[in-house]
Amino acid sequence: MTGWPALLGGLGLVAVLFGLLSAGIALFQPVTDLSLTWIGWNLALGVLLLAASLVFGFDTVRQRLQSGEARRVGRYGSSALVSTISWILILGMLGFIAQRRSVRFDWSEGQVNTLTEQTADLLERLDVETEVTAFFARSEIPAVSSLLDLYDHQSDRLEVRYLDPNAAPLMVEELALDPEALARGLVRISQGSDGIAVTELTESGLTNGLLKLTRGLEKKVYFLRGHGERGIQTAGGEDGEGPEGMSRAADALRNETYQVDSLDLSTRGEVPEDAETIVVSGPTRPLFDHELAALRRYVEKGGSLFILIDPRANTNLGELLRGWGVVLGDDVVVDPVQAIFNQATVPMAAEYALEHPITRSLSQATVYPMVRSVEVTRDGWEVLVLTGPSSWAERDLPGWQATGRAEFGEGDLDGPVPIAVAGELPPSSQSEAEQAGRIVVFGDSDFASNEFIEAQYNRDIFLNSANWLLGDIDQISIRPRLSRASRFEMNADQFRSIVSLSLFVLPEGIAVAGVLAWWLRRGRGGR
Repeated sequence: MTGWPALLGGLGLVAVLFGLLSAGIALFQPVTDLSLTWIGWNLALGVLLLAASLVFGFDTVRQRLQSGEARRVGRYGSSALVSTISWILILGMLGFIAQRRSVRFDWSEGQVNTLTEQTADLLERLDVETEVTAFFARSEIPAVSSLLDLYDHQSDRLEVRYLDPNAAPLMVEELALDPEALARGLVRISQGSDGIAVTELTESGLTNGLLKLTRGLEKKVYFLRGHGERGIQTAGGEDGEGPEGMSRAADALRNETYQVDSLDLSTRGEVPEDAETIVVSGPTRPLFDHELAALRRYVEKGGSLFILIDPRANTNLGELLRGWGVVLGDDVVVDPVQAIFNQATVPMAAEYALEHPITRSLSQATVYPMVRSVEVTRDGWEVLVLTGPSSWAERDLPGWQATGRAEFGEGDLDGPVPIAVAGELPPSSQSEAEQAGRIVVFGDSDFASNEFIEAQYNRDIFLNSANWLLGDIDQISIRPRLSRASRFEMNADQFRSIVSLSLFVLPEGIAVAGVLAWWLRRGRGGR
């Protein structure tokens, strides 16, 4: 076959072969609109070109089939076909093996394309088949596939699939999915008949959703109110949005799949049965006796308390804590060296309990504006946070206020100064509780306020403390890594685009150029 039929046939063969090769590779990779378009155009164009070649060169083909040249061409053509099919099979097998035994590298500076160690450990410990269904239109899949692929790659027990909600209205109706959430895109994580919808499409949201599903219930955290505590912005209208409030801390707990509400103990005699943890954040007035008694009984029954008390606060919680072996210092920690904003009363702390679950993963500084010392007098307690060696707890507060200068003197507590402790109290002999009560005490509440919770690693130590009190060690430090500027930034979709360009587009372009060169040589009489 010569002339235009030969050119059309050669180009058609190239298009069909690369279309089939692309389709084979797509079996082991996420399918996008771009890859489907590439495969479809190659196959359609290849078939049309081959058909046109046969139509325009039918007479030439018939003559060659009747001549001896047909056998020679057929022999060479058969060898070429067998060789091509062999290479396609080899590439397909290599692609299959690479998909099953793939190795990934994350060269980003902040390791933003790698799951946190805790998420990876959780996925590796999955013992139940878990399905993650992403409800997105086909055009939106690339935006979420880069994160979901990391989950799919990490565990053989977890399978990710993509579903267009418009193409499966019956399933959407059966699962009772929120139409507004579907419009924005959501992911449903299911194990058997149980499932949970996740709308926060981040590692934190997905992992906490998985934890919530495996945990099977939603734990409730109450913030005590009625004594000047910091507000948390509840549905009842409580204000907590200003810099002094704790609405951001409450939202952070909600993002960790906990229910959050406020609690007024003055009108009731006992802590609610559904309370997993009580947070007392910066009280400025004493509690009633029956409130203190209710908190004491709550802890003795295995409950947990998260107490944050500022220096010189007018509160009687110190009496309750002293009975458990915790002493709140009547002082203010001063650090003229390791302080933020060049203010000695805003010390930074970077010395933590290395073995305690709350602080063992922390290595960066936390900030405590106006913090008091917190010491222990009994066993069962552990100091969580210490200020720097240049700090001390200033106890001559009237003299400091009179002179405006703080100097280390007799009676002051030399640094490093303990400012946070955690402990477990065994159930009392009169209690039927099977678990020990847990308590965490910080000598400051400002660090968790809206103004300072995002400073340094304050958010982490606050959430870690709450997680430990709630018994959710797995949920500690599942905060996403922050992206940093880097010279080399590439997400999974961009990487796949480069791979497709190098494996298909460029080779196909070279093959097309080769067919054109061959055709031009034949036109000049070459072979």
